[in-house]
Amino acid sequence: MTEKIVIIVQARMASSRLPGKVMLPILGKSLLARMIERLQMMQHKADIIIATSENQEDDIIVKEAVNLQVPYYRGSLGNLLDRHYQAAKLFKADVVLKIPSDCPLIDPRIVDQVLEYFFANRGKYDYVSNLHPATWPDGNDVEVMTMACLRQAWENAGRPMELEHTTPYIWENPLIFSVGNVTWKTGLDYSMSHRFTIDYPEDYYFIEKVFKELYPVCHQFTCRDILNLIERKPEIYQLNSQYAGVNWYRHHLDELQTVLPDQTKKAPNEVLHQNEA
Repeated sequence: MTEKIVIIVQARMASSRLPGKVMLPILGKSLLARMIERLQMMQHKADIIIATSENQEDDIIVKEAVNLQVPYYRGSLGNLLDRHYQAAKLFKADVVLKIPSDCPLIDPRIVDQVLEYFFANRGKYDYVSNLHPATWPDGNDVEVMTMACLRQAWENAGRPMELEHTTPYIWENPLIFSVGNVTWKTGLDYSMSHRFTIDYPEDYYFIEKVFKELYPVCHQFTCRDILNLIERKPEIYQLNSQYAGVNWYRHHLDELQTVLPDQTKKAPNEVLHQNEA
């Protein structure tokens, strides 16, 4: 019997740095729609679910899910682990993927590669990702876990960080879970130098420019195509390069035992405020 793979894309309008970022326009469609389009290019057969909150401001995301003909789930705004688990349970997942909605440039081939590694080692790992540690450009985040693994995390996680970020409880408990990691076959590590994710206005300008340059040529453009583009046109790379390496880890280094300080950095404005203090 084939195991049911469910990809859960958590999306909400609330964002402290760039409110409504998932609904920003990219070539006439929302950023969320462009990301779903890319996920639908995967080779593996998987159900894609948009998981949003019950808050009224997220009604627009539900409407977008309906327009895209993608199933949705509404749950907790702040407890993303619960939202993730409840969505996976509702759609009867055997294998669950976590792919954040701030990754509209994600390469579907990378998703397939992580899934292939997971299934090639079925029974060996409860959880496999390509970000612990990361090597691809930030914004190609793929986390795969068994439903049993997700359920165990949901039952036992309690710290705010574990609830907000869904999977740290799994990483941080190697005696409970068997964790695998997939690294970029190139041997390169662009995780701290190249940023394809969205959290700041500059990230939007970068993503919009990449789509405008590459999408008309080939809808299924790859991570390598983006890298080639920014090598040819370094001014595109410069649009958001000041935020390369900035991620949520920086707020929790005192709590995370499996993340090193060189895997994150402060945003430029945070460094400025620190210096002023």
